[in-house]
Parts: sequence; C-alpha cells; structure tokens
Amino acid sequence: MVDQNKSTSAPSLADGEERFSKSGFIFAAIGSAVGLGNMWKFPYITGKYGGAAFFLMFVICLLAVGLPVLMAELAIGRGGRGSVSASFSRLSKQKGWGALGFLMILAPFLILSFYSVVAGWTIYYAVRSFSGQLFSNSDYSGQFSAFIGSWQPVWWMLLALVLTAVVIIKGVSAGIEKFNKILIPGLVVLLLILVVRSLTLDGAGEGVSFFLSPDFSKLTAESALVALGHAFFSLSLGMGTMITYGAYVDKRQSLGIGTMAIGLGDLLYAFLAGLIIFPTSFAFGIEPGEGPGLVFVALPAAFAAMPLGSLFGGLFFILLAFAALTSTVGLLEVPVAFVRERFGWSRGLSVIVITLLLFLLGIPSAVSVGGAVGGLQFGEKTFFDWVDFICSNIMLPLGGLIVTIFVGYVWKHAGDEAGLTSSWFRIWIFMVRYIAPILVVLVLLYSAGALDFLF
Repeated sequence: MVDQNKSTSAPSLADGEERFSKSGFIFAAIGSAVGLGNMWKFPYITGKYGGAAFFLMFVICLLAVGLPVLMAELAIGRGGRGSVSASFSRLSKQKGWGALGFLMILAPFLILSFYSVVAGWTIYYAVRSFSGQLFSNSDYSGQFSAFIGSWQPVWWMLLALVLTAVVIIKGVSAGIEKFNKILIPGLVVLLLILVVRSLTLDGAGEGVSFFLSPDFSKLTAESALVALGHAFFSLSLGMGTMITYGAYVDKRQSLGIGTMAIGLGDLLYAFLAGLIIFPTSFAFGIEPGEGPGLVFVALPAAFAAMPLGSLFGGLFFILLAFAALTSTVGLLEVPVAFVRERFGWSRGLSVIVITLLLFLLGIPSAVSVGGAVGGLQFGEKTFFDWVDFICSNIMLPLGGLIVTIFVGYVWKHAGDEAGLTSSWFRIWIFMVRYIAPILVVLVLLYSAGALDFLF
C-alpha cells in the first residue's frame, strides 16, 4: 500500500489524534447516518412511490451507488489523514481540490444551523411527553404552532448545540465513539420496543401490508431518482462527515467490512422506522406523508389514544432526539476538524467558536418557521426552508459529485487505500468512475427542479 502521508510535509490533523476503535468507528458512522429523515421523509416517499417496491429500489440504490461512494469518502479521509479540505489537497497535491473540498465543510455547518433547530424540537417534546404536559391538551396542532411561533425553539436549539459540543470537546474516543456506543444500542432498544407496540395495535396489519406489499406499477424513472437521492443522503454522503471520520480510522481496519456494516445499519434503521410509522398511522387513520406534522401533531394524538401513551410517546421522542444528536455530532466534527487544522486551535476553542457561530446563524431558522419574527420569508420559502433547500438539493449532490470525480479520475492510489481485491476493485472503481457521477448529476438536476418538465 502506498503511504499517502509521505507525499506531503504538511502536518496532519490526525498526528497524535486519537483513533476510533474498530467497533467505535462503525457505531459513529451509523450514528451519523441515522437521522430524523427516516421518520418523516422515508414514510412519505415510500408510500407515494409503491411501498415495498420503492423500498426494494432504495436497497438496490444503496448497494449499487451509496456504498461505493461511502467507501470512496472513507478512503479519502484515511488516505489524507486530515480535514476534508486538507485531505483533498494532500492526495491531489493541488490546492484547487482543497478549495472544492471546502464546500463539504461549509455544507455540514449550514445543515447543522437548521438541523439543530429540529433536534431542539425533539428534546422539547420528549420532556413534555414524559411529564404528561403534552397530553393534557388535545389540541396538538395548536400546541405545535404555539411552540414554533414563540422564542422557545431558540433555547432548545441552544441546548441541542451544547449537548453536541460537550461530546465533540471530549475528543474522538472519549467523546464521539463513547457517545455513539451508548446511544446507538439505546436507539435500537427503543426502536424494537416501539415496533412491538406498533405491531400490536388494532388495524396495524393494514399498515404492515402497505409497507411490505409491493406495487410495481408506481415505480417510475422519478421514483428511481427519489430512491437514489434518499439512499445517498441517508448515508450522510456529500457532507464531509465520512471523510472526516475516515481520518480517524486505523490503517488495519477493513474499509470494505466497515462500509457494509454502515450500510446494513442504515437499512435496518429505515426498515424498523417503517414498521413503527406505517402500522401506527394506519391504526389511527393518519396520513403518513404529513412530514413534521406527522411527528409533532398526528402521532401525539395517536399516543394519547394508547394505553400508557405518555410512556410510549416519551420513548418515541427520546428515539428522535437520539437519532438527531448522533447526526449533529457527526456534522459538528467536520468544521471543528477544519478549524483545528487551519488555525492550529485547540479542540475546545474550536468547538466553542463554531458552536457560537452556529447558534447565531440558527436563530433566523428557529424563529422563521413559526413566524416568531416577521419578514424572514423570501418568496414562498422561510429562511429555514431556503437553507435546507440549498444544502440538501445543491451542496450535498455537488459534494458527492466532487468525491466521485476525485476518486475516479484524480487520486491515483485510491485502490491502495480501499484495500479491495482486484475483482472487487474493478467493480468499485467502475461504479465510482462511470455510474455514480451520472446518477448524482441526475439527482442534482431533479432536486433542483431542472427535470420537472419530464415528470
């Protein structure tokens, strides 16, 4: 194997930095991949595009495109042993690629500015659910509107950011790894408890049938692009997290096994989330495509009608908070790693500065959703919606495209770092070089609305 660190005399971020253990890396990567999207976006798109048929398409896209790009990102991180920007520069020996890599540092910073707002919502609802306050008033729509229309989301967002910052300050093994080793098993336990509760509801069978019975007539070119986009984004690709985590992976660890484990974990989470959302939705006559309204309005009403509803409602929102925080940890480490390496700051100072900037940038998102402050809507979108749209539909696909072009055509020793056998390497590099870039461009065009005329 070619040691890419010898190609440059620049100090590496990972010099003297703690490493993930083998299991710790997988826990951390799965934690970054699982998030809130599988709880409200996944049910909607699955129902719209054919139930089990769409889920099968999602699995195919995850295996054929998502995992090859995931391995490419991990290889870049481990080969470059630095922040996203530095890894691109070291491996290509060209500063221009470092500038392109900065896009994948800016993206998670912007994402975290609004994602932490929703993470704060989940913590708030977990507290109110366990205390019984959430179920003392049956006007759940009014409760949600009153909450997001006030200044309270700002402070709950701050709490989510502080909890994330505490984890990152502790470092790689004592912070990120330990945190995910605790929360991911906890998340699995909560998922299984809620799956059992959902499957034992009256009328749950109809929801299971809807989720697992394929309707291939609904599969179209559009549904394939949606499945590809969800597979891509559910693995946290294009946002620098996996490249940054890759910098902390031991050289002796198999990236192939790690990639498969991460993909399996993400797939299992999506599947179990479906077994919670669909049976519960059908049991109580809820439309599973309601987005945030499903989670914060419709499902609380469903929990209120269940025996021990406050308990199961509290567990559900704790589950969401766990999923949100494991993602925010992965997002925050990306800009922190860059600042540490670029300016030579300590981890603590880097975390504090980045967190303060995120809090300031997150305030407009926190108050624009419910209208606590007027004038933060531009066109038909709020400030929150615009940041979400730019990141999800433009910056992340561009980041993925940069990765595929870099590994496929620029970095000559990608195969050495990936550590694949010759046959698997040929398959992997073919997907990264020829298939993934084309499909990522199609996702980018579709997400940006440039292909609307075709559907």
